[in-house]
Amino acid sequence: MISKSMRSSQKTADVAKAFNRRSVLKGTAAIAGAAIASPFVIRDAFAKSTINAIVWTNYLTDDFLKKFEKDTKIKVNVTSLDSNEELLNKMKASRGRGFDLITPTLNRKGQWIDLELLQPWETNKIKNIANVEPAFVKASKAWTWDGGQYHLPHIWGTEAMSWRTDLWSTEYGKLSLGDLWIPEMKGKIQGRPHSMMAGIGRYLEGAGKLPPFVNAYKDENNMRKIWDEITKFAVEHKPWIKQFWNDHGTQKTGFMQNGVVLGQTWDGPAIELFKDDKPVQFMAPKEGAFAWLDGLSMPIGAENKDETYELVNAIYTIDAAADSAIKTGYNGTIKGYADKLDVKSKDAFNKAYPGDALANLWWWPDEPAWYASIRTEYRDKFIAA
Repeated sequence: MISKSMRSSQKTADVAKAFNRRSVLKGTAAIAGAAIASPFVIRDAFAKSTINAIVWTNYLTDDFLKKFEKDTKIKVNVTSLDSNEELLNKMKASRGRGFDLITPTLNRKGQWIDLELLQPWETNKIKNIANVEPAFVKASKAWTWDGGQYHLPHIWGTEAMSWRTDLWSTEYGKLSLGDLWIPEMKGKIQGRPHSMMAGIGRYLEGAGKLPPFVNAYKDENNMRKIWDEITKFAVEHKPWIKQFWNDHGTQKTGFMQNGVVLGQTWDGPAIELFKDDKPVQFMAPKEGAFAWLDGLSMPIGAENKDETYELVNAIYTIDAAADSAIKTGYNGTIKGYADKLDVKSKDAFNKAYPGDALANLWWWPDEPAWYASIRTEYRDKFIAA
């Protein structure tokens, strides 16, 4: 039997696959009327107001925050986020108090749905949601339960392959998740432990040595059968690891300071290096890049709700989306934002997703509540080996 969460995950994946290079890079040039006429609404009632937000690195850039505060008199206090696990732990510890806006990833629905730590969005207060690509709006509706929607789309990106172009060479269609484990990369690779293990699962699936990796999300029995084999492979290849990463900055220092040649990384850090003229390239492997959609949610204890809606409307503008994309290397969800990207950002995108790479994205499935703890068990065996 296919679980509710698996059906939701498949629906989200089907929606996301509808995207192509044209929709991302071309967008819709014209967006009606007031939705883009002015990014921010000035309200004297917000004088000296404050929003507390937990946000992934640079998703709300300094320039964006300064302009938002100037135009609305609302100050945003940002707590940087490094992982979904960190976000979940913070919200559990505070019982959903202390913050007005958080940025969970779409595939973590199964870990949030029963916690009662979020409140539903009043979408009638978000006039600029009309600026968002419809497929992403539809994808976020997977977070609908008890008659309310708890997730709004914000930024999407991928985890794929990055390498030092002055030390190794490859090309699209040849590049594989399995390249991490070739003999010449021994002692020269980096990755986040649990997602590197997922990459091993997909690589072994492609080699005919494992059943489809997505089967691991069905139930604990299927997961353990698959992850037993993944862990065996990972432990045997532990000497290939130069460093593990778990945040944005570590990936960059791995390439530029710690002797890493090849890695399974997020797109943002590697693309930042590329745009800074460093010898680093990010590209989707032939198995397809891991893809994710980060969103916006309001904790149950949010105290500055009106101000938060003002912030969401400001986020949902072309200028805000382009600003974030240029500075992070991740991708916006706003129609037409790519028209405002600089040449380097467009070049980085085209190099990252050539050919059929966008049609071949592999969207992370929704994780059931039981999945994360078992995955941590296997991850810890890999790290400790």
